[in-house]
Amino acid sequence: MLSLIFIGIRLEQQFGFSTLSVPFCSGSVLSSLFIQRSISVAASGALFGLLGLMLSELLTNWTIYTNKATALITLTVIIVINLAMGILPHVDNFAHIGGFLTDFLLGFVLLLRPQFGWVGRKHLPAGARVTSKHKAYQYLFLVIAMVLLIAGFTMGLVMLFRGENGHDHCSWCHYLSCVPTSKWHCGN
Repeated sequence: MLSLIFIGIRLEQQFGFSTLSVPFCSGSVLSSLFIQRSISVAASGALFGLLGLMLSELLTNWTIYTNKATALITLTVIIVINLAMGILPHVDNFAHIGGFLTDFLLGFVLLLRPQFGWVGRKHLPAGARVTSKHKAYQYLFLVIAMVLLIAGFTMGLVMLFRGENGHDHCSWCHYLSCVPTSKWHCGN
């Protein structure tokens, strides 16, 4: 919960409450597809969503950061460690993965910032050349993310409303949520 507060406060200060209120239920669809016989309630899907938002924000606004490699490595290590802890029994890693992937893509749509050196038209002298507010790669990320979000949610919701089990379409996906060892066994 502390991570949720610290990460959430940082992102909310930069992008506002209304922008960050959209992605908070994103892990539920994937969790519902793969874990159908139990109820999963926790804030960890939202936390992974915020980690996904942070990663996409870092990649989208890459040119305005000074310690790019350090931020990317730190964020990647945090994500990998937390996902690895999700393979323990009774942890809904599907909510983690769903929250992360959905909000990672939503970040490319919601968290665009003007690039360094961009000046609004009202601050330019008459006749000055106006540059684009965003870089071409930001628009490319936005379009790809929108297509993947629409396709993924459409496919996930259709499967969910048909009552399909995600494991029927992915035989190895159960290892994403629990890996059996000599110390514990994973229920089917």
